[in-house]
Amino acid sequence: MTEPVKGPASYFPSIEKKYGQPIAHWTELIRSSPLTRHGELVTWLKTEHGLGHGHANALVAYTLAGPGD
Repeated sequence: MTEPVKGPASYFPSIEKKYGQPIAHWTELIRSSPLTRHGELVTWLKTEHGLGHGHANALVAYTLAGPGD
């Protein structure tokens, strides 16, 4: 039996469905941003790309926590 997905990755299916882009698109966007602080990146995704707070927060947390996709 497989473990349910937990943490930021649990948002990924709904993020891809709602915004029509794969997670790799968002992580690349976050990595290419000149911003580096979690809160700044969340605000940027919300204001410039129309993401909701929870989705933006999950993407930033995931991207900043790991080396890659």
